[in-house]
Amino acid sequence: MAPIVTSFFDPDTWTVSHVVHEKQGGACAIVDAVLDYDARSGRTRTTSADKLAVFVRDNRLQVAWILETHAHADHLSAAHYLRGKLGGKIAIGAAITQVQATFKHIFNLEPGFQTDGRQFDHLVQDGETLAIGALEMRALSVPGHTPACMAYRLGDAVFVGDTLFMPDVGTARCDFPGGDASVLYRSVRKLLDFPPETRLFMCHDYPPAGRSPAWETTVAEQRARNIHVHDGVDEEEFVKMRTARDATLDMPNLILPSVQVNIRAGEMPPAEDNGVSYLKIPLNAL
Repeated sequence: MAPIVTSFFDPDTWTVSHVVHEKQGGACAIVDAVLDYDARSGRTRTTSADKLAVFVRDNRLQVAWILETHAHADHLSAAHYLRGKLGGKIAIGAAITQVQATFKHIFNLEPGFQTDGRQFDHLVQDGETLAIGALEMRALSVPGHTPACMAYRLGDAVFVGDTLFMPDVGTARCDFPGGDASVLYRSVRKLLDFPPETRLFMCHDYPPAGRSPAWETTVAEQRARNIHVHDGVDEEEFVKMRTARDATLDMPNLILPSVQVNIRAGEMPPAEDNGVSYLKIPLNAL
């Protein structure tokens, strides 16, 4: 089965969102939707998310699921906004509770913020199947970048989140709280055990000079050419490379606003007594 995948690239955050469906007029899932955020003004916009909504409506699709591959550190999630606009259920990997507990402490969130995942409509377990109309999507736990990373497989298509990038970019960092390079290596190898022709859809692309953004590759291409985990790279070699590389990386520009929104399924913190929601900036914490 080869589901129809339509992808939307956001150049401000280098993020790719996907709409996957079987046919026009049928059910669909939205993967990793972006809420636009201007860090200078603190203003949000829905321009990127509205492009998804227009596509869904133009093709008469019914949203079954709004899926998150993990609690992103580089963009705010539009899941809450799109659920209100299009319906569907918001889902994320069940280990989001670990991420919530970690960042509730880091951000010193309000006492009422619960770390049991209740902000999401559904917490996905490893190996669980989700129905998208007549289609069946299977979830695959792929931790390492974060504890809650989940890939989603539908037919010959796998949405890998931040676990893998395009072959000339490599793999995700592992130095966020709860990250682990050894665990990421094993997660990547699980993905690369799929048949060679399996299509892999990225959540981000950071293209080197001279290449336009891209987000679709195959297992065969990754095994042959991924600069970090091509065939022949063992776990020890990968961990040494990943650890050294992560030590040189700056934090993502939007990690502080993103994470505290994304662990709420894209909903803003509760408004204070003046009717305004506020995001926190913990000093010297990351």
